[in-house]
Formats: sequence, structure tokens, C-alpha cells
Amino acid sequence: MSLFRLDSSIRTEGSVSREVADTVERTWLEQHPGRTVVRRDVGREPLPADLWTTAMGAGATPEADRTPEQRAAVALVGELADEVVAADALVIGSPLYNFGIAAHLKTWVDVLITDPRFAPGNQPLAGRPVALVVSRGGGYGPGTPREGWDHGTGWLVRILGDVWGGDVTVIEAELTLADTVPAMAELRPLAAQVRARAHETAGTWLVAS
Repeated sequence: MSLFRLDSSIRTEGSVSREVADTVERTWLEQHPGRTVVRRDVGREPLPADLWTTAMGAGATPEADRTPEQRAAVALVGELADEVVAADALVIGSPLYNFGIAAHLKTWVDVLITDPRFAPGNQPLAGRPVALVVSRGGGYGPGTPREGWDHGTGWLVRILGDVWGGDVTVIEAELTLADTVPAMAELRPLAAQVRARAHETAGTWLVAS
């Protein structure tokens, strides 16, 4: 039994998505002692910028005619896909950047879709629990001025759940910049409450799923 963890925050210190994902991971290990966690961090170690286009080109090229670069791309894509397919549960950390997902996370998704197991029509995550940890610097909830501006979370739920078949639980932490942005100082108590709820959900998501 294994948990696959993907982090995409470009921050190594003070990252709320990493912090909440830590709670998910800790809960997993407490409930499954002796089990393994497979980690990939595309925030700290981004995938090659040309991996997707090279893998796409390889898919349209007969295997015997592929370049060394295409063969290497296909091998790396297979490695990435193997990590996910082998997992019993997944946690994906996704901070909101520029109203969408991190470019490194988008690359990871695009690259996986070039693997036949993740192509549209297949559901490699069918029935598996997936914790999608979303962190947002501001407020994007109902009734806020930026309601509807989060264009990343819905897309990821569509990919992880509807396309790949995972049983997705979204764990959200908003107002994460309140502690560092003076203009948001009055929101700090609310930010602390939202953060605490995110950790609470992270600690119970496996029970609920």
C-alpha cells in the first residue's frame, strides 16, 4: 500500500499547500504503519519544459524511428505514470497562481495524458481516494469580489475525478497571504480559522472517502 504525493508550490518555506499535505501524509502513515510514501516535487524539481512536446512527437512516430530524445521522453513519461498507477491513494498540492494552477503542475498533467494509460477514455485512478490540497492567497468564496476567479481547482477536479476516475476530496485553505500582507491584517483571524479547518479535513479525509 502506498501514497503518492505531488507538490507544486514554488515556495519551500511557508507553503500552506505543503503544510496541509504534510497533515495528509502524516495521517496516512498513522493509519498505515510501515507503508510507503512516493513523493514527486515539481515545484522544486520541475519537469523538462520540452517533455510534453517531445513525448507528443514520440507518440506520432513509429518506435523504430524515434530519436534518442523521444525515447528518453517516453521513458520518463512511463516512470511518472508508474508512480501514480501504483499508488493506493494520492495527495496533490495545488497553490493558486495567477488564478490558475502552477505551470509545473499543468505540465505534469499534460505529460501523463501522453501515456496510454491516462489517455481520455481510461480511468487509471478509478475509485482511489485523491486529496486535492488547494491554497489561495486571497478569498475566492461565494459573495467575495473574486468569486469565480479560481480557474484551477475545477479543472483539476475534472481531470483527477471525471477523466481519471479518482474519488476526489478538495481541501481548501484561503487567505494564506493575510499574515504577510498589511492590507489583509483584519482577515488574519478568519485566515487562521480556514487554515485550521483545512488541517482538520486533511486529518479525516481517508475516513470520509
